[in-house]
Amino acid sequence: MEKIDFIAPGSLIHFIGIGGISMSTLAELLIRKGYRISGSDMNPSQLTEHLTSLGALINIGQRAENITDDIDLVVMTAAIHEDNPELMAVRQKGIPLMTRAQLLGQIMKLYKYPAAIAGTHGKTTVTSMVSELLMSAGKDPTLSIGGILPSIGSNFRLGGSDYFVTEACEYTNSFLDFFPKTEIILNIEADHLDFFKDLDDIRSSFRRFASLLPSDGTLIINGEIDDPGYITEEVKGQVVTFGLSGDHDYMAADITYEAGHPSFDLYVKGQKQERFTLGVFGRHNVYNALALIAFADCAGIDRDTAREVLASFRGSERRFELKGEKNGFTVMDDYAHHPTEIRATLSTLDDLPHKRVFCVFQPHTFTRTKAFMEDFASALSLCTGEDRTVILAPIYPARETDDLGISSHTLALCMKEKGHDALCFDSFSEIEKFLKKNLSQGDLLITMGAGDVYKIGEKVLSED
Repeated sequence: MEKIDFIAPGSLIHFIGIGGISMSTLAELLIRKGYRISGSDMNPSQLTEHLTSLGALINIGQRAENITDDIDLVVMTAAIHEDNPELMAVRQKGIPLMTRAQLLGQIMKLYKYPAAIAGTHGKTTVTSMVSELLMSAGKDPTLSIGGILPSIGSNFRLGGSDYFVTEACEYTNSFLDFFPKTEIILNIEADHLDFFKDLDDIRSSFRRFASLLPSDGTLIINGEIDDPGYITEEVKGQVVTFGLSGDHDYMAADITYEAGHPSFDLYVKGQKQERFTLGVFGRHNVYNALALIAFADCAGIDRDTAREVLASFRGSERRFELKGEKNGFTVMDDYAHHPTEIRATLSTLDDLPHKRVFCVFQPHTFTRTKAFMEDFASALSLCTGEDRTVILAPIYPARETDDLGISSHTLALCMKEKGHDALCFDSFSEIEKFLKKNLSQGDLLITMGAGDVYKIGEKVLSED
């Protein structure tokens, strides 16, 4: 694998797919380290405009002529296909090529304390929590987050210390190119089945990720993962576990809720410690908080700072985010696109004030929708009944072109067979028209999915 010469800034690096949130992060980091950046994407966005304002040369549309002879290195995302005209030109010219994950791994080598947060769910939330913790503790970290962190108004922060924090995504085994000193594994479930063969294949990938740690590294892992010993068997460093049941290093007990916000007593190695209250909603965030507290202890950050961060943290954008209120109804948005994430979000509804709930769900990719059709139907049933309505938007295809013979209407039929009704519309405009007619004072609208479904809530809030 080619390595970037970080000793000699000024090289020109081209990003194919620069508008993605993770690619834009790396591009900005390298700009601020003195590299020249060019890139391309299919559509303009706030991220591409921001990079342009920093001096990057951005091309809208991917064409062979974008690959000029003065480019020293090309970085590509996993979504780029072999027939991409820019990738074909790169191979023809023999320009060194890296994936986004390989570049990120090389960047991690520059830092003394690189931390990587992994798991099927919750990566962005915990990466954001860890980021807030390190900033509050005065550690001046460099951050690469999979979502916008409101306190910095970005998914990226260039710090001046040896601390580096990033999400570690398992898709295409990309996190196996990383060089972390601290790892957090939040959970492991079946997902990305367009790449992984099955759950065993995914678990094998996480096992390899855990084994990347050096002997002086630390793995913080959810001890309630099925057979965690398999994941940790080859770890050379320290292993710290957390959970809500069983015998773990960090545990939460006496969990209570006030307006959806959890509080709990912390136990460390069986000894009762202080009580924590969270600024975010839901039982699933208790697990995330335990991971954060364990990280704080391992990093030598005092508990008072951890407590203050957990109490004030309101999440990152698109993670159960309050979008606004209008005419007496409330609009929220959540990135949930896996059945487990949907259950976690919808399970908080009883703790939130509302008269009726309207949940607009946009399935993400045909592969995921087909693989988890039954699970999606069961999870969404949590929002069906007399005062709850599920509305299905068209499937967001992302990188996929084959619809596999399914649509959101297939999911609606699956829910119907399970005894649960769902409305299904073929366009956002139809959904917006329905909501405008039906939303009233006291109602709660939550848009849910990893695509662009958030635009529906924004449109409802903006219209007179």
